[in-house]
Amino acid sequence: MTILTFTLIMLAGAYVAGLLGSLTGLGGGVVIIPLLTLVFHVDIRYAIGAALLASIANSSGAASAYIKEGITNIRLGMFLEIATTIGAVCGALIAVFTPTNTIAILFGVVLLFSAAMTLRRKNEHALQQGSRLSHVLKLNSSYPTKDGIVHYELKNVAGGFGMMLIAGVLSGLLGIGSGALKVLAMDSAMRIPFKVSTTTSNFMIGVTAAASAVVYLQRGYIDPGIAFPVVLGVLGGAFTGARLLTIMNPRTLRYIFCAAIAFVALEMMYNGIHHQF
Repeated sequence: MTILTFTLIMLAGAYVAGLLGSLTGLGGGVVIIPLLTLVFHVDIRYAIGAALLASIANSSGAASAYIKEGITNIRLGMFLEIATTIGAVCGALIAVFTPTNTIAILFGVVLLFSAAMTLRRKNEHALQQGSRLSHVLKLNSSYPTKDGIVHYELKNVAGGFGMMLIAGVLSGLLGIGSGALKVLAMDSAMRIPFKVSTTTSNFMIGVTAAASAVVYLQRGYIDPGIAFPVVLGVLGGAFTGARLLTIMNPRTLRYIFCAAIAFVALEMMYNGIHHQF
């Protein structure tokens, strides 16, 4: 395979990753890592390094559009980033000393969890009576809808913060942004409407990934030849997804996405069990 062919395939794959990542809040790593490891047989640590940069690009592209639309809860995102950043650094340090087949198996398990979370019923209703802590930290907010501005309040802030710490560890260890756990924490634990949790997850993913990427960069696991087309493709997909989210119902896309990542998860786990990484 020529360098040009490799680059073009990576650009196309990264574009799809950025599109799906921005629409679902899961980050682009769920597509990038399987593409690099299963199709191009890239070492999984280099794949994770590229995926972390993809998550930063995905977050940067989508977050700017969502903030402009007024959907993202910036104050909540900055508060929860404290937990995800600490967890991400710890996860990245653990990953350096973890066998590649173990990382592959864990990655598959998290992908299956992400698929299940993608299919579950989303919380679309705003909570009108939040917890005392949400008022103290001023985390309650509002977002625009076609029917006007909707105000919402948060509950179980401490529980959501703890889940974000776990999400950060998984992000640093697997390079996937851990959007499934982030969205789950905000959607189920804190009872935030789905569009707000998805967009706030996208806003947070970049900061979490940046903390992990520093460790991978220091260890030499970020290859510019792989990372460059990945970042360009993901950035383009993220901008497209950000535009689509405001006008479409992503339910059909979630079903297709769920089936695809479930298949990839089983393939990653099979190869990891048989030490093919």
